[in-house]
Amino acid sequence: MSEATPTPLLVIDVAGLTPRLLAVMPRLQTVAARGFSAELGTVLPAVTCSAQSTFLTGLTPAEHGIVGNGWYLRDIGEVNLWRQHNRLVGGEKVWETARRTNPGYRVANVCWWYAMGATTDVTITPRPVYHADGRKSPDAYIRPPALHDELVAKLGDFPLFTYWGPTAGMASSRWIVGAARHVLPDHDLTLVYVPHLDYDLQRFGPDDPRSFEAARELDRVLAPLLDDASRLGVTIVVLSEYGITNVDQPVDVNRLLRREGLLEVHSNASGELLDPWTSRAFAVADHQLAHVYVQDPADVPRVSTLLEALPGVAEVLDAEGQARYGLDHERSGELVAVAEKQAWFTYYYWLDDALAPDFARGVEIHKKPGYDPAELFFDPDDRFVKLRAARNLAKKKVGLRYAMDVVPLDPSCVRGSHGRLPDSSADAPVLLCSDPAAARGSIAATEVRDLLLQLAGLKQPAAV
Repeated sequence: MSEATPTPLLVIDVAGLTPRLLAVMPRLQTVAARGFSAELGTVLPAVTCSAQSTFLTGLTPAEHGIVGNGWYLRDIGEVNLWRQHNRLVGGEKVWETARRTNPGYRVANVCWWYAMGATTDVTITPRPVYHADGRKSPDAYIRPPALHDELVAKLGDFPLFTYWGPTAGMASSRWIVGAARHVLPDHDLTLVYVPHLDYDLQRFGPDDPRSFEAARELDRVLAPLLDDASRLGVTIVVLSEYGITNVDQPVDVNRLLRREGLLEVHSNASGELLDPWTSRAFAVADHQLAHVYVQDPADVPRVSTLLEALPGVAEVLDAEGQARYGLDHERSGELVAVAEKQAWFTYYYWLDDALAPDFARGVEIHKKPGYDPAELFFDPDDRFVKLRAARNLAKKKVGLRYAMDVVPLDPSCVRGSHGRLPDSSADAPVLLCSDPAAARGSIAATEVRDLLLQLAGLKQPAAV
């Protein structure tokens, strides 16, 4: 018996999309008008890596193991954020399930996370060139290798410095949409991650006119991809991992632990560095959630009490509390702190800015032991900051080493954040679908995987 021909799917993850923003995005509204719109439940933490892993596996963070955008690796004593290897994600991915009944099922991943080493047919993900002399150049990891040359010839190099950092903007999302259009006709499932709303919503907050303008502009950029999908008879799904809400209260959780004698640092020529090997407690800050790692179980009650008293902390989860939210995994901290709605956690652990490590003023997502949204800004207190950035860019272009030390150490510039569960439907994630046959009013993050199989017209195979 021959395989059933699956209905092709285009799944676009529009970071930060909410009903509030959808109101100014007419092209995305047409997707829902043809099919349906549903409130999408998310996971704790409501961050990219955790939510995307749940969408693709149908599992909670406790089950797939992606407890945030990063965590502390106890076996090697290092904090790692934004890793890429797909084998970090436990569970069977939706395309692997599809291939149990349709072995020829073809999948393209355009910038969803944990792309490298995945069992997809096409992989496109940002991956800089790290030169031996310390320079970093824009590029992307693209498989099969011949596709790299095709896309660069058609679209130019991946615009890495507009994907994240003070110059993050539409150029990266426009490139991603172009790459998605290139691979869409040849695949049964095309996954596309479009980050643009993440930038201005964190810079200015969701109520700022500049955030609504970012949504309008993104809607226009997505239009050709949506048109291609409609012309090819591809079912469209648009979803988001979280909604971004207004914040005005940075919470220095690591500075508290240091003042209490629980967090240790060591110093060298680059400044003060977190010493996770000797610290009794420290936090890996990730937007509005922080995993707090406590070396000695006897210290857990004291650390919990300190965190509960810290202004801006809404809840402190021990192992039992983490289990209630589906976050009880060996990678999680002994404690998890959740911020109040208007608050978010900094990673800062130094007590004097003069002693901050040199990477603190740069865009260094792999060196910082926590997430730093201040990387979206040029330092407003440095009137020559853009001049220095231009000079450093000139150095890069002629092959000289440079340090892009332009990021502020004052976190008060950040106006939007996410990570806690939403307090209202207006700020919740949303799912749009062009197929009315699957209509429903709400859907859990853990149900997205099965919805995709249903939309593809694929039967669930027997459990193995």
